[in-house]
Amino acid sequence: MAGVTEEPRNRPGEAREAPDGTPSRRGRASAPEPPPVARRSRRGLDWLVFFVADVQTGFGPFVAVFLSTQKWTQVDIGLVLTIGGLVSLGGQIPLGALVDRLRSLRAAVVVSLLFIAGAALAFALWPVFPVVVVSRVAHAVASSVLGLALVALSVRIAREGHIGERLGRNAAFASAGTGIAAAVMGAAGYYLSSHAVFFLTALMVLPALFALLRIRAQDIAVPSEAPAPRAPRGDLAGGALAIVRNRPLVIFAACVMLFHLANAAMLPLAASLLTMRFSETATVMVAAAMVVPQFTVTVLSPWVGRLAQSWGRRPLLLAGFGALVVRGLLFATVTAPELLVVIQILDGLSAAVLGVLVPLVVFDVAHEGGHFNLAQGTVGCAMGIGASISTVLAGFAADHFGSYAAFELLAAIAGIGFLTVLLVMPETRPRR
Repeated sequence: MAGVTEEPRNRPGEAREAPDGTPSRRGRASAPEPPPVARRSRRGLDWLVFFVADVQTGFGPFVAVFLSTQKWTQVDIGLVLTIGGLVSLGGQIPLGALVDRLRSLRAAVVVSLLFIAGAALAFALWPVFPVVVVSRVAHAVASSVLGLALVALSVRIAREGHIGERLGRNAAFASAGTGIAAAVMGAAGYYLSSHAVFFLTALMVLPALFALLRIRAQDIAVPSEAPAPRAPRGDLAGGALAIVRNRPLVIFAACVMLFHLANAAMLPLAASLLTMRFSETATVMVAAAMVVPQFTVTVLSPWVGRLAQSWGRRPLLLAGFGALVVRGLLFATVTAPELLVVIQILDGLSAAVLGVLVPLVVFDVAHEGGHFNLAQGTVGCAMGIGASISTVLAGFAADHFGSYAAFELLAAIAGIGFLTVLLVMPETRPRR
């Protein structure tokens, strides 16, 4: 009828507005909160991270020790390790794009763990050059996929506002797993045989798979409200272009590369100094210098995750870089072996900060573009480049200018990273 206006109808799912223009209670009710994550899923992820760290420890320094017992030359050992390192470094970006397109993260974890178990058994049973090279390549690829998939699983389980805490728990469990596995595998290698390390590595895959099965499928689904990466769009070239255009991500990748450029060579250089000056106690001191940071990371990582949510990312990044600067300067001036071990507490602080904040910052700046794992791979590639150059640069400086000058150079690089974070790196914590 003329003169009568009909109240506009809301489409299904559309919020109805109150007279003051704010959405009504009825409209807000149409967007339910995501269901809580089951305790068994959270604990399952804890132990999955723990046992994955156990598995990965077997492919650390034990590889060189085992191949040495098999009468391999140092040239062949170095070649195998270099091939594995290059595959891991070069595969980060394409494997990140691959994980973005996978339909099932659980399947990716299962396949990766089985490949690593197969590589460990091949190492132990057929330690000949072709088999070892193929096994090393298989481990490098599977390890890269596994690391990316674990972070993606973590952000799906975490829910909004708790990702920092979840990543802090991951770092703590991973550090504890690494320390315990190193002690157990070292004892197995000493009292049984060097082969036992790799049989134990393959065996540790079984509890990791059991822990994965404890994670409920509905807890890692991707509802629209969950803080998980969106579905991937475009190909690798389009994703790479999106990464290059992501200014905060590029800046952060540069900061991470500077960190590892300064950090990777510090402990090996300090271990060389200890061996030259205190040959009788060097082995014990170096072992202590490796254990202290692991314990520190286990203790500090949950705190770092919580503080990242309340303080923001930049203050903690500055603390991590600052600790690295101080550590390099102390290594350049302190000569007492006991104090060198104490200085490694700073390494634990930096490792806790970077271990939590690297995936957290990548999530902050890249999870909405559909290329979260590609961004993870890009930052991982930057980390690998920095670490690879670090040892060569520090060795050159030590040979030509002395070890203390090399420590000062590494501290200066860490200082450049500190200034980059302070002056260029934006705060990436979401504003809510």
